[in-house]
Amino acid sequence: MAAYKRELIRKQNRETRRSVQGEELDLFFHNIYQAHSPDEITFVCIGTDRSTGDALGPLTGSLLEGKGVGHVIGTMPYPCDADTLQQKLACIPPHQVIIAIDACLGPKAAVGHFYLFNQALNPAESVGGNLPSVGHYSVAAVVNANGPRPYTVLQMTSLHQVMNMSQMIAEAVLKAAVPGQTFHS
Repeated sequence: MAAYKRELIRKQNRETRRSVQGEELDLFFHNIYQAHSPDEITFVCIGTDRSTGDALGPLTGSLLEGKGVGHVIGTMPYPCDADTLQQKLACIPPHQVIIAIDACLGPKAAVGHFYLFNQALNPAESVGGNLPSVGHYSVAAVVNANGPRPYTVLQMTSLHQVMNMSQMIAEAVLKAAVPGQTFHS
């Protein structure tokens, strides 16, 4: 029964997902900032600094925090990973709008693209993890192609790819949060 449910969820996710290029990130975050004030937005940047592919969240969180974006959970020095996720989510006030950011594995053709959702994401889904859904909005960055050993794939993911995608997300957030502002690392 569990295997059937898992495949049903995967099938539903494949049907609703559409990978987009980085340019569409700007519009995604612009729409969020049009609907919510910066003070009510919390970024939950999921991942760990112990795996190249899974470092996208903490890298993005560090970039956002470094540029003065408020309410960021999950940075390189203080990652929001499988061990700390539930504890950190419990500290977010209920009125906050959560934008979850996480790396994921996907089809080879989608590597370097983003899945944008007006709903929560399921962290660690591609590696079979069982973590709570996170976010009112979410960004899943396809950092590598899914394969038979997802943990190994994440370990062997290009740091250059992850850093570029992280910077693209941070740039899009900054453009939306501070119109007219440009991003310089």
